[in-house]
Amino acid sequence: MSRPIFEVIALGAEDAVAAQQGGADRLELVSDMAADGLTPSRETFAAIRAAVRIPLRVMLRLSDGFAAGDADALDVLCETAQGLRAEGAEEFVLGFLDAGGRADLEAVYALVDVIDGCRWTFHRAMDHAVDRDALRLQLAGLPGLDTYLTAGSAHGVGAGLPVLCEEAARTGEPGYEPALLVGGGLLLDHVPALRAAGLAGFHVGGAVRPGGWTAPVDAATVRTWREAIDAPVAVG
Repeated sequence: MSRPIFEVIALGAEDAVAAQQGGADRLELVSDMAADGLTPSRETFAAIRAAVRIPLRVMLRLSDGFAAGDADALDVLCETAQGLRAEGAEEFVLGFLDAGGRADLEAVYALVDVIDGCRWTFHRAMDHAVDRDALRLQLAGLPGLDTYLTAGSAHGVGAGLPVLCEEAARTGEPGYEPALLVGGGLLLDHVPALRAAGLAGFHVGGAVRPGGWTAPVDAATVRTWREAIDAPVAVG
């Protein structure tokens, strides 16, 4: 069995270096966590790319919430994605809902066309969708979609544990081919039950910043998480 994926949010090169030192497998690059994570600048991406060797997934989101905005806003987002691709970005994070709580396929298709086969994560917009299963079927087969970032609930992992465990058992069903990456209020105490259910992807941000979001990622705390995620899974 392969080692579980451990992804850490990075706001800059200092975060990225600490996360890599602590054992993170991949970084999610964002800016402005007051808005739950927006697209970083090309300059920030370039600085992080130069500082670490692990894979980077870059957030494509220009405003708080899960709406892509009007046609002009979507054009700006597509231009931003093109700029990041030109800078060397190869993996992305995105996800938008329409007013009815379904996947905003116009926005998603536009960005998938721009990133042109790059691997990408559909983020926690899934937890706010009116129907998670229907959303999966809407997105099934899209090029590059290999991961869903989810807490199982809009209220966080603590509330979403039953959904996460149920969905882990459906791997391989139509719409369930992408991997699950668990994040959103994830605590160390949640990890054993999630691992026992077969989940093998974990995503943290504030949990590895003992000083809060104004402080950098702490490599020792990342290492504590790495060890917990890699611990043998209890049987029975």
